[in-house]
Amino acid sequence: MALIKSISGIRGTIGGKPGEGLTPADIVRFTSAYTAFLRESHPGKKLSVVVGRDARVSGLMVNNLVIGTLMGMGTNVLDIGLTTTPTTEIAVVDEHAHGGIIITASHNPKQWNALKLLNHLGEFLSAADGERVLAMADAGDFSYAEIADLGNCRADDSYIQKHIDKVLALPLVDAEAIKNAHLHVVVDAVNSTGGIAIPALLKALNVSKVEKLYCDPTGIFPHNPEPLPEHLADICDAVVKSRADIGFVVDPDVDRLAIVNENGEPFGEEYTLVAVADYILQHTRGNTVSNLSSTGALKVVTERAGGEYFASAVGEVNVVEMMKAKGAVIGGEGNGGVIYPELHYGRDALVGIALFLTYMVKSGKKCSAIRDQYPDYFISKNKIEFSPEMDIEKILQAITEKYKAQPILTIDGIKIHFDNEWVHLRRSNTEPIVRIYAESDMMTKADNLAGKIINDFKDILKDR
Repeated sequence: MALIKSISGIRGTIGGKPGEGLTPADIVRFTSAYTAFLRESHPGKKLSVVVGRDARVSGLMVNNLVIGTLMGMGTNVLDIGLTTTPTTEIAVVDEHAHGGIIITASHNPKQWNALKLLNHLGEFLSAADGERVLAMADAGDFSYAEIADLGNCRADDSYIQKHIDKVLALPLVDAEAIKNAHLHVVVDAVNSTGGIAIPALLKALNVSKVEKLYCDPTGIFPHNPEPLPEHLADICDAVVKSRADIGFVVDPDVDRLAIVNENGEPFGEEYTLVAVADYILQHTRGNTVSNLSSTGALKVVTERAGGEYFASAVGEVNVVEMMKAKGAVIGGEGNGGVIYPELHYGRDALVGIALFLTYMVKSGKKCSAIRDQYPDYFISKNKIEFSPEMDIEKILQAITEKYKAQPILTIDGIKIHFDNEWVHLRRSNTEPIVRIYAESDMMTKADNLAGKIINDFKDILKDR
């Protein structure tokens, strides 16, 4: 069992004892603490909160507990049902709500679920606000409403369509050009809410033929739900077999987008943002932001367009904060997360698909030709699981000391630069692991660099 409390929300495996997994007691406690935080942030207001969920099996159970607790705290609830993370973010703003809760464990396997917490801007809580919620949960100092002050709940399942309408209204999305291209698209939605949202989006974009793969929102994931190349064999085969123009894969809550080209080859999750940013920068001059673990190809594309690139700490809230500070016109994360502030400040696979398809058809290039425009960088993505007794910070400090002669960034774990290569080590906010990413101009070189640092990590661990 696992329960991880961080600024990214409350994430855990379903079941077990309170405090050791994401149990009903934990769900009630953290939802209560979040509501107490909203009371503190909006004194004297009758609170309203938007709740949405992905399709995973535990979702209905968690949803009922969350909504009941919010009502018990005197909060009015808008339940938008099976939906996506970016849709929920948009709904918070449209409803002028005080916050939102997205019930999803994103790319985690089926035994996991989570509460992702939003502020009144439809954005993830800041680090300080997240810490405040955790402190309130630990203290347990909150009170529930009496009968006359209980909240109410209403349901509205129209928000996915509202989201799609907003995407189509963007000036850089051209549904007419997509219609004229007569595209054939394959979609893998890993049997979650992308199976509702993405086919509907593609229909609205006038895609001629949509082939659905795992689009039944049962929550029974047919493969590992993280959209990495090693998990995409089925859609790669389907694209080739049906001679499709492109394939799209989303994670269970639809904030990450992976692309498969017309040859059945993964486009590379790191290059989803690079390609979309390239299209945006051709029409809107400005800056870009991605996190420290993302490919350097975005920097190349940005500077080529006359903009400036900035790197933030890992985590959507950190990327958004820097995007606002630097006036970025596009940003996101190298895991396939596209943030387009013209729509909203959140990773959004729907807007990523619409912008990419428009770019592809208006450029007259096939998907593979678009990828060929960008420099080849390869990221080796690795992770080391750790137990609670391991002092991760001391291990990272030891690695920093070993490589102190190299340029090192320490704003989020440690990122060490070696000429045109880099390696980034950081503790995950969502899993009991240390992520070790390395980038080079060849995959073998990236793997070797990552392997060297992993061996350093293990050697230091043995000595402690």
